[in-house]
Amino acid sequence: MKEKHKLAHMKAAFAYAECSTAVRLQVGCVIVKDKQILVTGYVGSPPGQAHCDEVGHIIKEIKHENGEITKHCLRTTHCEMNALAQAAKKGIPIDGATIYCTMAPCFICSKALVTAGIKRAVVQKDYHWAKESKKLFEDSGAEYVILTTEMETYDEM
Repeated sequence: MKEKHKLAHMKAAFAYAECSTAVRLQVGCVIVKDKQILVTGYVGSPPGQAHCDEVGHIIKEIKHENGEITKHCLRTTHCEMNALAQAAKKGIPIDGATIYCTMAPCFICSKALVTAGIKRAVVQKDYHWAKESKKLFEDSGAEYVILTTEMETYDEM
């Protein structure tokens, strides 16, 4: 794919990130095949549910095996899951497609993406818990590209 298409798709992911209703972190993605955007996603609450920018977050702490504690909002759905749900609702096949994300997907989203047939992930910024995501993509034969070495940070990590 020509460089201008890659840049345009990443710009589109950033545009959708602006739709995010999570005030802690705005993340967006687009799923592309044959240079065409098939579906989009941004961080937000499920349909009919209150959004973080309206009523606040539901923050839960998770203790990891190395003892580190991270904080996650349970109110929102990640942009990748929203894009996958959109594809399913609209009957859009994404097998063999590429996802462009403003931030590296978490492990749970990565499992869903690989299972859905995503063959390439292009991410702008890394995520502090994305090591397993990278390995999952590589082990499944899918390409995983990080465009910058910048690590995404946000409040209450």
